[in-house]
Amino acid sequence: MGFEEISHTADWSAHIWAEDLPSLFVEAARAMNSLSGTVIGTGPRVTQTFEAEGPDVESLLVAFLSELVYYQEQENLAFDVFDLRVAAQWLKAEMEGAQIESVEKAIKAVTYHNLKIEKTADVFETAVVFDV
Repeated sequence: MGFEEISHTADWSAHIWAEDLPSLFVEAARAMNSLSGTVIGTGPRVTQTFEAEGPDVESLLVAFLSELVYYQEQENLAFDVFDLRVAAQWLKAEMEGAQIESVEKAIKAVTYHNLKIEKTADVFETAVVFDV
């Protein structure tokens, strides 16, 4: 499992890989927090549940990451512990996190630009572009 930043002209992009879909979604959330320089505070922990349906797993990934952007912008919350269930057209995420201590640069949106989740012999991988 892991992720790496990909050079992109106007936005941020990350190549993400993991052994299964739930882990891929978690790595995408980790990548997003890392790219934005999000530091989660040590205050009280909070939990949230997020459920979504969509036509494909790419749409579910964008919905999940967009929900995390919403929490960062509107609630000043970031999450670092996830329990996810992902199928072809639905997602359920149990998330745990805390108030944000600092963010270096906010992510405005998660894009569909060239988004494709692919399964190779032993891993799932994708590249996600973030609008900053």
